[in-house]
Amino acid sequence: MSDTFPGSPRLARAGLVVLDALTGAVQQIITLQYNPDSVTRALQAKGAAGDTNDPGEALRLAGPPTETITLEAELDVSDQLADPDNNPTEVALGLLPRLAALEALLYPSAAQMQQHDALAQAGTVEILPIPGPLVVFVWSPDRVVPVRLTELSIVEQAFDPNLRPIRAKVSLSLRTLSVDDLGFGTRGGSIAMNHHLDIEQLATRAPTGGFEQLGIGGLP
Repeated sequence: MSDTFPGSPRLARAGLVVLDALTGAVQQIITLQYNPDSVTRALQAKGAAGDTNDPGEALRLAGPPTETITLEAELDVSDQLADPDNNPTEVALGLLPRLAALEALLYPSAAQMQQHDALAQAGTVEILPIPGPLVVFVWSPDRVVPVRLTELSIVEQAFDPNLRPIRAKVSLSLRTLSVDDLGFGTRGGSIAMNHHLDIEQLATRAPTGGFEQLGIGGLP
């Protein structure tokens, strides 16, 4: 079943682009099957940590704010199961591959874990945490920002005869990453800075009000 009418505008999909953190090469694009009805964003200012008695300290910013994004998406392969000849993966595995693509973002690779175990067995004194991929959240061409998936909640709601899920609701919690997190001169830092510049450009297009709209003639 199609969710669009012939001739209707093509609907952009939200999703996650997974990049190699070192090379920036695209490893996978995870497209949300249906766009969430709402996205919750919370921004917390990153103030300077200094002398609180300094009269100008309250106005200083140490860097971009810490932003968290939460959203809920629905996954459903019922339509694909109705057309088994063209959807063999969904017939065989239901939603398991789509769910696994999201879950894998929270796992270090098995090969990396085995390599770390080999280093530990060899007596390596210091073993650094395993680096994960660079994940970019895309919500329209105007919001493309690197993020870290911090929490994933899955409610599986319907199953095939082999108990593989065919309908589910997933909740994603993301923390945006800035150049403070990724550094200038990295692929992730470049994407973060572009997002920063986009915000500044969009802010210049916001309408400016007047004091009369605030019910005052001016500031005291």
